[in-house]
Amino acid sequence: MCGIVGIVGRQRQVAPLLVDALKRLEYRGYDSAGVATIHDGHLERRRAEGKLANLDRRLGEEPLAGLIGIGHTRWATHGAPTESNAHPHFCEGVAVVHNGIIENFAPLRSELLANGAEFHSQTDTEVVAQLLSSYRRQGMTPRDAMQKALSLLEGAYALAVLFEDHPDMILGARSGPPLAVGHGSDEMFLGSDAIALAPFTDEITYLNDGDWVVITHDDLEIYDVSGERVERPSQISRGTAYVVDKGNHRHFMEKEIYEQPEVVSHTLSHYIDFAEGRVKLDAAQIDFANLDRLAMSACGTAFYAGLVGKYWFERYARLPVEIDVASEFRYREMPLPGKMAALFITQSGETADTLASLRYCKDNALTIGAIVNVRESTIARESDAVFPTLAGPEIGVASTKAFTCQLSVLAALAMIAGRARGTLTLEDETGMVQALVEAPRLFNDVLKSVQPQIETLSRELSRFKDVLYLGRGTSFPLALEGALKLKEISYIHAEGYAAGELKHGPIALIDENMPVIVIAPHDRHFEKTVSNMQEVAARGGQIILITDEKGAAATTLETMSTIVLPVVDDIVAPLLYALPVQLIAYHTAVFMGTDVDQPRNLAKSVTVE
Repeated sequence: MCGIVGIVGRQRQVAPLLVDALKRLEYRGYDSAGVATIHDGHLERRRAEGKLANLDRRLGEEPLAGLIGIGHTRWATHGAPTESNAHPHFCEGVAVVHNGIIENFAPLRSELLANGAEFHSQTDTEVVAQLLSSYRRQGMTPRDAMQKALSLLEGAYALAVLFEDHPDMILGARSGPPLAVGHGSDEMFLGSDAIALAPFTDEITYLNDGDWVVITHDDLEIYDVSGERVERPSQISRGTAYVVDKGNHRHFMEKEIYEQPEVVSHTLSHYIDFAEGRVKLDAAQIDFANLDRLAMSACGTAFYAGLVGKYWFERYARLPVEIDVASEFRYREMPLPGKMAALFITQSGETADTLASLRYCKDNALTIGAIVNVRESTIARESDAVFPTLAGPEIGVASTKAFTCQLSVLAALAMIAGRARGTLTLEDETGMVQALVEAPRLFNDVLKSVQPQIETLSRELSRFKDVLYLGRGTSFPLALEGALKLKEISYIHAEGYAAGELKHGPIALIDENMPVIVIAPHDRHFEKTVSNMQEVAARGGQIILITDEKGAAATTLETMSTIVLPVVDDIVAPLLYALPVQLIAYHTAVFMGTDVDQPRNLAKSVTVE
């Protein structure tokens, strides 16, 4: 996750302060860094590949003066991690740093090029600088230029902007990824989170999604998406006391749910070349082309991610997958033929059963791959190939952002395998890549649109003692995951089933006291799932349908609630449909009054059998 910092003051030189603040964002991961200041009416910057120590060294050799500045740590999405692609990006008196993805950068870039613009990087970010610069040449004020540019941008992003001829202000904008304003004494600050601003202030104002802000050394003006001036409350942050802060969320779990547009975009960027619209074959590290089958294993939520991955590998790469929970895999003495590789999925990289299963495969001379969030973990160290999930620290015991990042990696790997095995056409691949590029924005849209409805629904769900979840295809693992989430943090008994199994037993439980949550995008399985819903309705069950616009229009069944998501490609659906599943569990637990972040009897990492 890229990190953003900005400082506008009147007394202190800001360059060393910006670097210190960026160091507090290192936990997000990055591959280059840079700072820019305004001094004596001129924009100047220093950038460096690699770690902040390189930028520090550069600043030691070429100091940067100025009482106002912006800084950035970059995780490469568009363009390699080179100095020329590092932020801040300049264009005729405008400096921009950016976190996220500008989805429509290609048409915007083409239009700017046609109008004579000269680009100096491969990034999507430079489009923003070029747009702002072009509007300033037309005579617009910085505020008007900012509002005009924001109206054209599509995607999930956060921005901080300097204008050379206005050395007393920084403009910021949020559309998805978080951005906060820090209040100081004759100084104001901008940062990706309270952690970055902790050395300077504990008074924080968080921008709402769609907000943009103008900050000076002693004031801030916040505007909403329509350009209307708005007020947002300030609060005292505990960022100084904690390595990771809840920000303006009630629980870490809620914060981590809302971080998913950002962390999924950065995870995808590790495996997909967004500029080229292709997967990165060199990210594979496993010779998928010469495998007869793949063994997969994990525990809990990671196992359900693996189940979705099984569907993808078999459908898109025509690669058979054997998958089992690690506690069973390690003991069932599975035969492991030579042309087989093993893939293990874990957030912590320390799960005891998963580690034991890995070692069993290693003893049988299999190539070992690990999808893992902690690259220094035991499982990562003992694997031949490491596929990182860039979720950042996950504090809530019930996994949310780690799950969707695991799905992101599995989707990319299935596409990489399909390309290597010749089972995906170029048209298929580019279409799927484009669908995944749009996922972070869709995440953001869904989180905003379904929150009020789910909060109301969850109040009703909190009255019940049992809940069933149903799904087909990749929605079946999501049904299992939904049931797990609900029981983990609300302590309501819940079970997930393949929808086709309803009549083979679970239907005996259906009555007016049994809510049935049906996960059913309008895909090739939809009609069959509707038949199962009719069986539930005929027995008085209360249906909660999670579907898309097509699915909602295609069914006339009465429901307790219908949660409508956008129509998306099959490979995006499991990622997107995880969001309402998570929110249902979260809000139900909040109404139940349970300890959401640390539910009873559970631990974040299970390091014993």
